Amino acid sequence: MTSTLDPAVSPGGASRPRITADAGATTLAQCTYVQPAWSCMVRLIVADRTVRDVAARDLTALLDLVDRTASRFRPDSALSRANANAGRPTPVPALLVEFVRAALDAAAVTGGVVDPTVGLAMQRIGYDRDIRAVADSSDPVYPLAARASWHDVLLDREADLLTVPPGTALDLGATAKAHLADLAALVLSRRHRTAVLVEIGGDLAVHGNAPGWNVLVAERAGTPGQLVLVRHGGLATSTTTVRRWTRAGQPMHHIVDPTTGAPTDGPWRTVTVHAQSALAANTASTAAIVLGDTAFDWLTARRLAARLVARDGTIVATAWWPSVGLEAVAS
Repeated sequence: MTSTLDPAVSPGGASRPRITADAGATTLAQCTYVQPAWSCMVRLIVADRTVRDVAARDLTALLDLVDRTASRFRPDSALSRANANAGRPTPVPALLVEFVRAALDAAAVTGGVVDPTVGLAMQRIGYDRDIRAVADSSDPVYPLAARASWHDVLLDREADLLTVPPGTALDLGATAKAHLADLAALVLSRRHRTAVLVEIGGDLAVHGNAPGWNVLVAERAGTPGQLVLVRHGGLATSTTTVRRWTRAGQPMHHIVDPTTGAPTDGPWRTVTVHAQSALAANTASTAAIVLGDTAFDWLTARRLAARLVARDGTIVATAWWPSVGLEAVAS
């Protein structure tokens, strides 16, 4: 998903005067900060352009802090230490407790369809380092032995102790970007007293007093998409079209079915969801990819605004997703 302010609309949205496309582009540039992080692009847009630079520094510091705490690719991270001590209680920072809590909540909401205990499964299929360093390989993928699940993760929130189940490793990739987008949007909006949009690799959160943000929903940057109006909460896209590689000639990607330990092989290649937070939206979009044939009914039962792209490019949407044009996405 790519997200932008419509160049013809001021950062405040439709309640403010329309401005020319050129002036709008200038205003957008002055309000926007973009940087690479976590193998993706991070975008910050603030309604008050005077605070952009200081807000960007705050966001960069937060990204670095969470990376040092919750990355499974850094041997010095608190998460890596807990994974290395699987089966034993490990003291961890309160920040990691918060991110593990978010991952376990996502698992509970989806009945384990989104499960953070897939870390070893990720390693098994070759996703054992930053995606930029993952290369195609002739190594086969061996069957996955029976393992524990999210139910077996022990998290003591008062003592800041984490026990990773033996024979597993935690991977917070399905929830960490979205949860950080939520936290960053909230913190930056309150700290700098302005409306804020934060997007981290397709997981987008908004906070503050703005009538709405115009967001282009597309599978990849530069490709056709649909412009929607996001007034609150979060918007997230999960897709199997990126973060891909091969093992022994078999295509691999980063969304794993926890019941098989293998990349999902369902009918949907991309799912976008709007929900009350980026975390809730990404939890639902990831679950939909894993659920496959039952995803549409699952999303509908939860009255979620969702846009699903099938393998052949066919697009279907739930009743709460805007049908045409620039309409507010409702959830």
